[in-house]
Amino acid sequence: MVRYEGEDIKQLIPQREPFMMVEEFEAGKHHDMSDKQADQIAMTGLTVRLGNYFLLPCGEMAETGLIEHLAQSCSALAGYKAIQKSATEPPVGMIAEVKHFTCHRRPKLEELIESSVSFGFSFGSMTLAQGVSYVGDELIAEIELKIFMQS
Repeated sequence: MVRYEGEDIKQLIPQREPFMMVEEFEAGKHHDMSDKQADQIAMTGLTVRLGNYFLLPCGEMAETGLIEHLAQSCSALAGYKAIQKSATEPPVGMIAEVKHFTCHRRPKLEELIESSVSFGFSFGSMTLAQGVSYVGDELIAEIELKIFMQS
């Protein structure tokens, strides 16, 4: 298992402050998981703090912030996979389509968002991805994305 935190995340994603929406990243093989599965799944974390670009005046993160967090979580997984193949820079990706996004509730100030993202089918530069976000044991968001990765 591999873990990145804080400044180390910058090795995985091209985003920088104030738009960095991933603080923790973990990938690698867990028990009962094949090598292929381990290469397609990651866990990420983000604590909602003052100064977050997507923080609303009511002290909750906007839904667009959840989408960006999940997209950057996918970006971090793509960056991790690129590093495993000896890349020196993380790939740049763009959201091509958001499908089936459900926000069950917005995370609040100082809550830790824990997310799981996985890659599905890829064709050329397009990859299908899925993600879910939790605060504690509570599911707060689900998403399917099409991501275009520049080569």
